[in-house]
Amino acid sequence: MNLRCVWVLMLRYVFIYRRSTVRLLEVFFWPGVGLLVWGYVTRFIQSAGQGELPHFITFLIGAMILWDILFRAQQGVVLSFLEDVWSRNLPNIFCAPVRLREYILAMFLFGLLRVGAALTFLVLLAWVLYHFSLFTLGFALLPFIANLLVFGLALGVITVAIIIRFGQGAEPLAWAIPFIIQPFAAVFYPVSILPAAMQLPSLAIPGTHVFEGMREVIRTGRLSWEHVGWAMALNIIYLGVAMWLLVRMFNLARVKGSLGKWGMQ
Repeated sequence: MNLRCVWVLMLRYVFIYRRSTVRLLEVFFWPGVGLLVWGYVTRFIQSAGQGELPHFITFLIGAMILWDILFRAQQGVVLSFLEDVWSRNLPNIFCAPVRLREYILAMFLFGLLRVGAALTFLVLLAWVLYHFSLFTLGFALLPFIANLLVFGLALGVITVAIIIRFGQGAEPLAWAIPFIIQPFAAVFYPVSILPAAMQLPSLAIPGTHVFEGMREVIRTGRLSWEHVGWAMALNIIYLGVAMWLLVRMFNLARVKGSLGKWGMQ
């Protein structure tokens, strides 16, 4: 793998955002709006609650921040790919000596920059407005964030593979796929609330174990290594399937010559 090539590709995405104020504001605008909504919903429930509810309900703010990490990781991969599609630059990239794995790594690393910027903004905003610190999760924050980033990468790769297979008409899936899985991922409620038919698919999602683990840390102060282990194992499976699917769809598109038509449809 040519790391210089990865660095140049990533730097190109950075330049795109540096030259576009609208794109840069989007990194902070939607996460900020989401935090404002869920933060004040939490405030309202706290004011009406009794017993342990006012304390425990703060998991809604934590869940919103962790969900944004997953969503931004997925978007970092997909939107970087779509930028090349919209600018008709995809054929130019793969005419150069760029391997597919280098291209994916560059997109993911740029996605990490987006996640880092949005996460810093959300953590500060949550502290200023609601006196909520994500760092109260302690050491558990590290495996939670790592698993969400890997799952976001897998979802992003799967989305790109689907778009390559079905063309630009499938672009809405770039935003739809995370929200398709959100009801099953138990982001804002425990798995036990779901109907029995939905619980098994829910437990097959790595993010579910992260959000269940977060609620357990807030409730008991203890990190469930069982949830961490399940999240890691499922992430390995999802990432392996995602990479296989991407390589297969990419090779199929190259044989059919459809990559050269992108951005002209």
